Amino acid sequence: MKIEIVTPDTSIYEGEVSLAQLPGLDGSFEVLNNHAPMIAALKKGKIKVIDTKKDTLFFEVNGGVVEVLKNRILVLAE
Repeated sequence: MKIEIVTPDTSIYEGEVSLAQLPGLDGSFEVLNNHAPMIAALKKGKIKVIDTKKDTLFFEVNGGVVEVLKNRILVLAE
């Protein structure tokens, strides 16, 4: 699945991943391939992604919103 993490200023990361873990307001949650469509608010924390090469990457965010739709994750981060 594809993920794109953007801020008002720039694009932080874009690529194919097998897993994304996000800091939701009610606790962290994971998104895997073929996840149901959803929109959720994010709190301050780290986004963890595992790319297709099995490398683990972390991105610090101060909150934001995530949309999951058709194997595409769009994170609008602060």
